[in-house]
Amino acid sequence: MSHPATAPSGATSSPASAAAEQPPTVAELLAFVRRTAEDAQLIASLPLDPEGRTWVRLEGPGGSEAWLIGWPPGTGTGWHDHADSIGAFLTASGELKENSLAARLPTDGWKTLELTEDVDRKRTLAAGQGRAFGQNHVHEVLNESTTAHAVSVHAYYPPLPQIRRYSRSGHVLRLEQVERPEDWQ
Repeated sequence: MSHPATAPSGATSSPASAAAEQPPTVAELLAFVRRTAEDAQLIASLPLDPEGRTWVRLEGPGGSEAWLIGWPPGTGTGWHDHADSIGAFLTASGELKENSLAARLPTDGWKTLELTEDVDRKRTLAAGQGRAFGQNHVHEVLNESTTAHAVSVHAYYPPLPQIRRYSRSGHVLRLEQVERPEDWQ
């Protein structure tokens, strides 16, 4: 992963170098996942497992974390968020469904929340379709196909500090687990 060089003491930075030091926006992350998903050779190189999701870490723009993920039929993530990271993902092949909450939840200090009836959002994302999201976006992603794999590209900034996993029963959302990067190694 490359990092921008530090300007010598007393040097002035040019507008171009100042822009290079800015973190990526959700629009830039979405553009990255779109470009990456168009790389047919990369998408085809992902090993697909009939039983479980597979993934390869990619180098994202501006120090972001990026992943190429394979989804066997009938798999999903469960309800989760990406803490303080912004992100984007795009379906490169197949079709994914995203269920999300159109509500900003408190970030800490709770274990159970009762959701209002109008917070659920559902999207079907066919190949070439994606979305960007802000901090603390709670969602689940599913491959509901019974026969076909799906492949997607994801990018997050800052690199994921944690993922909070939830269970859901009707309108009750319960925090079940907090995972940190060392848990994914």
